[in-house]
Amino acid sequence: MPAGSVDSFRLDGKTALVTGAGRGIGHAVARALATAGAELVLVSRTKRELDEVALEIVSRGGQARVVPFDVTDSAAIRDAFGGLERLDILVNNAGLNRPQPFLEVDEATLDQLLTLNVRAAFLVAQAAARLMVTQGGGVIVNMSSQMGHVGSELNRTVYVMTKHAVEGLTKAMAVELAPKGVRVVSIAPTFVQTPLTKPFFDDPETGKWILDRIPLGRAGSVEDVARAVVFLASPAASLVTGSSLLVDGGWTAW
Repeated sequence: MPAGSVDSFRLDGKTALVTGAGRGIGHAVARALATAGAELVLVSRTKRELDEVALEIVSRGGQARVVPFDVTDSAAIRDAFGGLERLDILVNNAGLNRPQPFLEVDEATLDQLLTLNVRAAFLVAQAAARLMVTQGGGVIVNMSSQMGHVGSELNRTVYVMTKHAVEGLTKAMAVELAPKGVRVVSIAPTFVQTPLTKPFFDDPETGKWILDRIPLGRAGSVEDVARAVVFLASPAASLVTGSSLLVDGGWTAW
């Protein structure tokens, strides 16, 4: 393949699994991977949303199948990955944020975010890596955040903690799995405009604070993140492992 060839960004013949694929960033990532040629395995708890994403991908000439399950259910993870014949790319995207002031964080919120953002991310990555190692290689993209690199004054101590954990997991996995042919990277977006973040942007004070912190002067789009994921998953990034790609408009450069 010639150096710099656009073919190095293609994913033809690859199978990619995306968690949290029914909406927002996960939906956009699944669509972008399919456009690059990958066959998609779509995962979330809500089959109806996954069916809509799959229909969209297929209507554009792509390939997609729906495997609905809850990533916090260990048995469901084992069953789902046990049913896959091949997996080349995992986008470990499912996650949650529940902003609360540090002094007011309740244990239910703490446990919920740790369970989904850390424990489930670990177990999904582990299941994917086991399959990839047996077939000789693959790529795992962990969905982190700019908050995995900095702190925050927006009542996000638990979320920040979980995303720092994802960054540490990414580095440790990358070192251990590199000899087995598996690359592991993270992607760290800034605030991205989705239905879940709409309340932040709708609040004039919070919205202004966010945009003032981004040197490029705009929030992220789901397409910004999706295009970066395609790069990380592609042969164009074949020497990239153990690192985090910040898609943050310069937030962490201050």
